Amino acid sequence: MDQINKRKVHFRFQDFEIWKIAFRIANELYDIADMLESKKLYRFAEQLRGAGLSMTNNISEGSGSFSDKEFQLFLNYSRRSVFECANVVLTIFYRQHIEESVQDHLLEELDHLSRKIVNFSKTIK
Repeated sequence: MDQINKRKVHFRFQDFEIWKIAFRIANELYDIADMLESKKLYRFAEQLRGAGLSMTNNISEGSGSFSDKEFQLFLNYSRRSVFECANVVLTIFYRQHIEESVQDHLLEELDHLSRKIVNFSKTIK
């Protein structure tokens, strides 16, 4: 994370705690996706990467909006991607591709992020 914030060009979304949390979670999900791909579970891997990236992409994209209402819309998209990630995590646990401790950790992190997004959204009204 420090490597990202040391660059000369700096975007406003990089300062948002919700983006930092989403970025960290997305990278954890990417690690799991790599493991799934090594087991030839390409669809699970693709879905996890896409949903994880969507969390950060929508926060980033929304931060470039000209209106608060539009920014809130993108925050809602990001939150929906959090729920999508949670569903994939539950599914891959059920299919016995991750340990229960990994599932629990990720679901806690995703729930925390979801709540942070809601609270952040309320501050820009």
